[in-house]
Amino acid sequence: MILYPSVDKLLENVDSRYKLISLASKRAHELEAGAKPTLDHFDSVKSIGQALEEIEAGDVIIEPGTDAIAEAAKLRKNGFK
Repeated sequence: MILYPSVDKLLENVDSRYKLISLASKRAHELEAGAKPTLDHFDSVKSIGQALEEIEAGDVIIEPGTDAIAEAAKLRKNGFK
């Protein structure tokens, strides 16, 4: 269960729970792979919590006009899962 940041606060920046989880997951993977964090300090030690904190701060957003389903299908077609 997520206590901080609150899901209600996060949903002010992302319009659905599905998109929120997808965005947080992708950002957490980027952080684990060595991407530069957008915040100087995190309350969470785990990458998923840090990703959610960045989303709450408005530093990580879904790019307008992107279609995650089409992108996932393209990746699967090219042999990625």
